Amino acid sequence: MAGAVVEELVKKAGGCAVIDGGFATQLEALGADINDPLWSAACLITKPHLIKEVHMQYLEAGADVIISSSYQATIPGFLARGLLIEEAEGLLRTSVQLALEARDEFWKSALRKSKPVYNRALVAASVGSYGAYLADGSEYSGSYGDDITVEKLKDFHRRRLQVLASARPDLVAFEAIPNKMEAQALVELLEEEDIQVPSWICFSSVDGKHLCSGESFGDCLQIINASEKVAIVGVNCTPPQFVEGIIRDFKKQTQKAIAVYPNSGEVWDGRAKRWLPVECFGRKSFDVMAKRWQEAGASLIGGCCRTTPSTIRAVSKALKGRTGHY
Repeated sequence: MAGAVVEELVKKAGGCAVIDGGFATQLEALGADINDPLWSAACLITKPHLIKEVHMQYLEAGADVIISSSYQATIPGFLARGLLIEEAEGLLRTSVQLALEARDEFWKSALRKSKPVYNRALVAASVGSYGAYLADGSEYSGSYGDDITVEKLKDFHRRRLQVLASARPDLVAFEAIPNKMEAQALVELLEEEDIQVPSWICFSSVDGKHLCSGESFGDCLQIINASEKVAIVGVNCTPPQFVEGIIRDFKKQTQKAIAVYPNSGEVWDGRAKRWLPVECFGRKSFDVMAKRWQEAGASLIGGCCRTTPSTIRAVSKALKGRTGHY
């Protein structure tokens, strides 16, 4: 069921599907100001046309999966901006609708060509961590405080998940999850709400061996392996030099499809809110590493922070031998 959607996607992509790249990075390149507690989600209010343009750019680059602009979009976050709850929920739906519109328009255009070189992309509705909502750096540490429980995390995510799933995305993407408690909360929530949209859960790591919280991948994979709602597991928002080792580690511990979409290699300072220079990981370019990740066992590969459509175009070419696959 959930796995069948993913298997079909990967098969059509020639064995490895391409996920899009950094969203906020590209919004800034188009002139958006995202210095805002809502981060890229602020553009849902101010410049939705730019969001659609970014989706189009990644589709042109060869992405088989595009991720909605809802990572930092939460109902409490929108309410704090002075919006009504109906408006907040409408913006969550809009994030998915913009991606669906871009996908459908792009696909219609691709079909007009005599030799289409693209797949019909899937749309994943992004769900960021509780720490992403707090915007205090805790999404990079996994430290939410002693008063946060599984039940509180479920309550935080519940309505957003309901609204996003109702907007009819192809997938739900839980991104950059930094601790085991939140993974547990998400798996339980998918069951409680009986979400029918296939999901993926991707963790974040700073050392390639553990989640940001310091907890083991193995403990989290045990939780996810027991869920039929989660079709894909992986990492994102993680330094690229750790990814090959993480894939090999995951392959020993799960039968689920593996997705990886790391950062460019630059490091985000969550407290100072700035990017620190790239750490040297040899002379290998991102697309060369992507080929290694495919060989190690990843089924979906893309980029996260500071990657661009150029990055994804190079990855698509490396994995498929051309910009698209037919």
